[in-house]
Amino acid sequence: QVKLVESGGGLVQAGGSLRLSCAASGRTYTMAWFRQAPGKEREFVAAITWTGYTTNYADSVKGRFTISRDNTISPVYLQMNGLKPEDTAVYYCAADTTGGITTSASYKYWGQGTQVTVSS
Repeated sequence: QVKLVESGGGLVQAGGSLRLSCAASGRTYTMAWFRQAPGKEREFVAAITWTGYTTNYADSVKGRFTISRDNTISPVYLQMNGLKPEDTAVYYCAADTTGGITTSASYKYWGQGTQVTVSS
């Protein structure tokens, strides 16, 4: 069992930046960030393989967000630049998919979430 703990959320003005971190209690492989806004379904944001060489992004965040990690035991980061009010959501870290990397149901481990609020 791997425990994930997110940090780094907060309140920021539109156009600002935040960096989220996800620390794992053990070794992880593919890791991802998802987000869920009030009244909406959880959606994929970004994913990174265990090597850190392959990344995948939702179209809505491409060019603004960057996911990174150093190795299978290091934290995973989500650098968010050019934030927009529509980025407001609870952001969740997920680890070790058993299927598609963009499908939330495929991930084995989840963090508790961190709130990101972007004001206009």
